[in-house]
Amino acid sequence: MSLHVIVGAGPVGAGVARLLVERGDQVRVVTRHGTGLAHPSVERIAADAADAEKLASLVRGASTLFNCASPQYHRWLTDWPPLASSLLAAAERSGAVLATASNLYGHGRVQGPITNETPLAATHPKLKLRADIWRDALAAHRAGRVRATEVRGSDYPEANSVFSLAVAQPLLAGKRAFVPSPLDVPHSWTSIRDVARTLVAVATDERAWGKAWLVPTHPPLTMRQLAERLAKAVGAPPPKLTAIPYGVLWTAGLASPLFRELRTTWYQFEHPFVVDSSATERTFGLAPTALDEVLAGMAKGPVGT
Repeated sequence: MSLHVIVGAGPVGAGVARLLVERGDQVRVVTRHGTGLAHPSVERIAADAADAEKLASLVRGASTLFNCASPQYHRWLTDWPPLASSLLAAAERSGAVLATASNLYGHGRVQGPITNETPLAATHPKLKLRADIWRDALAAHRAGRVRATEVRGSDYPEANSVFSLAVAQPLLAGKRAFVPSPLDVPHSWTSIRDVARTLVAVATDERAWGKAWLVPTHPPLTMRQLAERLAKAVGAPPPKLTAIPYGVLWTAGLASPLFRELRTTWYQFEHPFVVDSSATERTFGLAPTALDEVLAGMAKGPVGT
């Protein structure tokens, strides 16, 4: 029976915890308020993971340190650097594999599908930050100080995305959705459950270490197509959607931090944003969870609980 430490109790962290306890392992979840999956095999610890000394003591004896943290987007530049540094230090001191759940922001604007070989070319400070976190971990890995790997997914249909907040919530409530993005541009969508499955897989497979992997991801769908699939999956009426033009979004950002932050990733919805996860699928024998199964589950309540 192995011990694993998970930093973060959001949908991905909860999904990882559930997978680990289902196979009989012990899990220690670290969050500021001691939250996490309620299970006899899960120890929930209230601690600041940015405290390197404290985190190192909590990771001692663990085989894996899962980075499933998710600071508020408007606080990335403040919260991520000390947190990432603490996670890296804890992995180095403990010898635990550092497995990080990340996203595609570090690639910046892309031409064509994103693959495992697509460079991390983001220049915007917040987008570049995610790339720098991986670069630091990779440098430590290559220096023999840690064993590190990372998985990257696109937007989640189930939670914490433009789709889940601006489309799914109104649709499930029988209301019109006002969407802060174009409706008819192809976009890749990654299920949270597949992020968790891939993270657990790469953490224990030496072939994965020292590399970043794209989570098995569904074929791209436009925002409109995904909304129609959700409505059909849950037996809801056809969706009523209205796109919010970028000019309106920009103006709303003057007063709303949320809308202001959405400007940063508008490029992901303005042009096709497509993931090719075939290398991950071939290497680890993984495949995306059936999309209709993912969407049908959205009517049952919060993801990851």
